[in-house]
Amino acid sequence: MDINFPLVLTWAVFVTGLLWGLDRVLLLPRRRAAASRAASAGATIDAQAEILRESVLVDYARSFFPVLLVVLLVRSFLAEPYQIPSESMVPTLEVGDFVLVNKYAYGLRLPVTGTRILEVGSPERGDVMVFVPPHDPRAFIKRVIGVPGDHIRIENDVLFINGERSEYRLEREFELALPNSVRRLPVREYTESFDGVTHRVFRYPFREPAREWQVPEGSYFMVGDNRGRSEDSRVWGFASENNIVGKAVAIWIHKEPGFHLPSFERNRWLD
Repeated sequence: MDINFPLVLTWAVFVTGLLWGLDRVLLLPRRRAAASRAASAGATIDAQAEILRESVLVDYARSFFPVLLVVLLVRSFLAEPYQIPSESMVPTLEVGDFVLVNKYAYGLRLPVTGTRILEVGSPERGDVMVFVPPHDPRAFIKRVIGVPGDHIRIENDVLFINGERSEYRLEREFELALPNSVRRLPVREYTESFDGVTHRVFRYPFREPAREWQVPEGSYFMVGDNRGRSEDSRVWGFASENNIVGKAVAIWIHKEPGFHLPSFERNRWLD
């Protein structure tokens, strides 16, 4: 079962803040009054200090609340790390890449609900975006292909946006080993360009039937760069404006699955 970390973090901030606040407002004045009475009765300094001492639970809440609050604010409004779990964005992003997600690029949003409270910018074609798709509670990462109002057509692996054909340049051809098989799958790597944005994509020898989509308001058409091995808007539909997490801006570390040390060889900004 996947853990909803933003929800857990929000509750942790709420509970620790509540405990600390209740102690400051209700319990601390009582302890001070009791210590004052004890001092009037001739109690020692150590005895007064013992009366003033807060409980272990409140002590932990006071210690953790500021740290948790800072983490919540940074994750919610500034930046958040995200690990690439699949091959859907190869060759741009590989399994094991950790990307930095700019939470401010598309507007400030409330944690957990994702409600936008401040307009800053909107996703543009070519952006690499993290979002929650309509069929899965987990965050996905794909490339923005269509924005609200766009007409998208894919025919023979060629992308058309509002009737304009994207440009392609063949970079290389190679074969990909299939898991648990001696067969190898031929792959072509192209440079794809549209709207002044250039990135690499993988294309495979099988062809999909020509399909078209009209992107509705408040939605985005998301596609992985590994075109033949990505489940995206071509399968489950559009990404909602309300479920945007942020814009992926950089690869900051890479770690191969399993017992491998992390490396910084793939560190770079994402176009």
